Amino acid sequence: MIGSFDENNLSRPMSEINVTPLVDVMLVLLVVFILTAPLFTHSIRVNLPQTHAQPNNEKPETVTLAIDEHGVFFWNNRPLDRAALSRALAQTAPQEPQPVLHVRADRDTRYQLIAEIMAEAKRAGLERIGLVTDPGAGK
Repeated sequence: MIGSFDENNLSRPMSEINVTPLVDVMLVLLVVFILTAPLFTHSIRVNLPQTHAQPNNEKPETVTLAIDEHGVFFWNNRPLDRAALSRALAQTAPQEPQPVLHVRADRDTRYQLIAEIMAEAKRAGLERIGLVTDPGAGK
């Protein structure tokens, strides 16, 4: 038996794993990665053209649609009925840039009504619709 000086244990195989070659290979790999890592961050230099254009800082208008607990609609704090709401949505959609519609509904408003209003706004052509909530109200 290799590595055994005990004459009584000649019949048992050696059970220790020699990890020295594994450590040597890992150290070589570590050195290779340390040496090649700076080469991966090398970038290609490109001379980009210079322009003098101004960035577009135009912010879209925000339209607020509030719905109280009784189902009454308020378009930018002005009360209106369901037919007037449909007309307001249809008039708002073709504007450039298209306004953002913020829907603020009372917590007691039925979800069915909110879903109908959002579907109507989508049919009118409004693409940017958001639901406004009060994050501190759930505590």
